[in-house]
Amino acid sequence: MSMRRGSKQALAQHSTLELTTHSAAETQESGERLGRLLQPGHVVALIGELGTGKTCLTQGIARGLGVEGPVTSPTFIMVNEYRTAGGAVLYHIDCYRFQEQGMSEALAIGVDELLGGDGICVVEWAERIEPLLPPDRLTVTLLYVNHTARRLCFEASGERHTALLNSLKVQSLRGSAFGVVSPESKP
Repeated sequence: MSMRRGSKQALAQHSTLELTTHSAAETQESGERLGRLLQPGHVVALIGELGTGKTCLTQGIARGLGVEGPVTSPTFIMVNEYRTAGGAVLYHIDCYRFQEQGMSEALAIGVDELLGGDGICVVEWAERIEPLLPPDRLTVTLLYVNHTARRLCFEASGERHTALLNSLKVQSLRGSAFGVVSPESKP
């Protein structure tokens, strides 16, 4: 009986959502909807090959947070910092230039101190610093479908990010132009 209860608790702390966007504008809109829900301490780990829309999604997230001005990929400087409309800080971290297992580079610039701290972190190429990522996070895998379409696979782990993703699901079910939600969406 305790195994069942534990299994239910584990399921309650894990959630997925898959959707397809058909343009860069839809990818940004998906990010904007997510951004409206983010709070300090949230970590969004982005995974995907070059050109799958990680920066595009981040631009939408920033717009949803009320960031004014351009949002660009910090590929060469590693971290961009933006002030949100609510006064929080958005840390846009890009691990592309790190080695395959970029923990030493990430530690050298203090990425570990940003993750799960007082700011909101969006991490591109997050798989390169996997051991540094907090277990409670939202992972978004972006997949190339064709020259305009992308598949976004959201996976939340931990209680806080599962609640975040469940809120995002509610928004997607309200008939928005949020992309095409697949049947693989799970509570």
